Amino acid sequence: MGTQESYEQVRGTGRRALLGAAVLGAGGAVLGLPGAARADAQHGGGLKSLPVPTIVGHRGASGYRPEHTFGSYNLALDLGADIVEAGDLVPTKDGHLVCRHEPEIGGTTDVADHPEFADRKKTKVLDGVSTTGWFTEDFTLAELKTLRAIERIPAIRQHNTIYNGRWEIPTFEEVLRWQDEQTRKRGKQVWIYPETKHPTYFRKQGLDMEQLLSTALRKHGKDRKNSPVIIQSFEPSSIQKLNKLVDNPLVVLLSGANTRPWDFVEAGDPRTVADLITPKGLKEIASYAQGLGPTLDLVIPKDANGNLTAPSTLVADAHAAGLILHPYTMRDENNFLPTNFKKGTDPNAYGDVFGAFKTYFATGIDGVFTDNADTGVLAREDFLRG
Repeated sequence: MGTQESYEQVRGTGRRALLGAAVLGAGGAVLGLPGAARADAQHGGGLKSLPVPTIVGHRGASGYRPEHTFGSYNLALDLGADIVEAGDLVPTKDGHLVCRHEPEIGGTTDVADHPEFADRKKTKVLDGVSTTGWFTEDFTLAELKTLRAIERIPAIRQHNTIYNGRWEIPTFEEVLRWQDEQTRKRGKQVWIYPETKHPTYFRKQGLDMEQLLSTALRKHGKDRKNSPVIIQSFEPSSIQKLNKLVDNPLVVLLSGANTRPWDFVEAGDPRTVADLITPKGLKEIASYAQGLGPTLDLVIPKDANGNLTAPSTLVADAHAAGLILHPYTMRDENNFLPTNFKKGTDPNAYGDVFGAFKTYFATGIDGVFTDNADTGVLAREDFLRG
């Protein structure tokens, strides 16, 4: 990152220009403009209203509450998240979108405690992986509403288990209404960052994720380029379909460099993520999307011992293509931190997360997903103070 002129060079047209403006007006922060100038730059609406680096509450405040619940979403806002990832979208048998990390819900709900659903337990092949459990597409919405959310990783976040059973599974329709209610209540625009989960898998079952999502957004008047809704997916073809259905900012999610998006596997496309993050690949993505959501390891690779090495060229290359970057996921526990930021021997204890945030922010990323929004907000304050 660097001069204002360099940002001007990467600004595209249409929605890409909108995100380019976000990077530029971000910039007040990145370019070292005074606070008042930063504030003035944020009154333009759309993505320009978001501070940079943007703090995205990953599945809400999932470091403190069971993920994808209104308890988690509300707490993320209370802790200062600029955007709430509400939510990972999966469909029900009767065509409703609900918020769960995966269609398999045995690990995130109390479905196993419901004898009436014992016969729904199945083994399916999900994106090439044999998976056993209960799947949202085998339940009606009314049936899912009888379940309650539980902590997904109780061995690491035992303190979150005290909230098991408190909240039900939100629908996307409820999230869209919640967004409006919270915007009024808090006196500031609330942003959400939904994701289409396994769209190729569901398409084979006659469930069109892109159509369901776009219909819901249009119904609520949130399908426009300045709407406070950013849409993401690990399948580039899903984003390409959405690019024709809505005008929202769109983001392609990227896993490890040697992996292949599942829609590529199904289509026989041999390219890997490593091919997508070349200048040629990024230029192609920029033709239908406005941002990238890479794993943090694509921004700064780790060595064999798990220590951070030198940053890659991804941030500069993506910015040169007119794309912004919101990598994932920062978490406070040693379990999830690079080795050189772990503290002590307890894997579930908190490490030097502020040091890790600072290192990632210094690469020029435009935002980051985090399970601990409060930590992210404080780390951003530290970073912007220099």
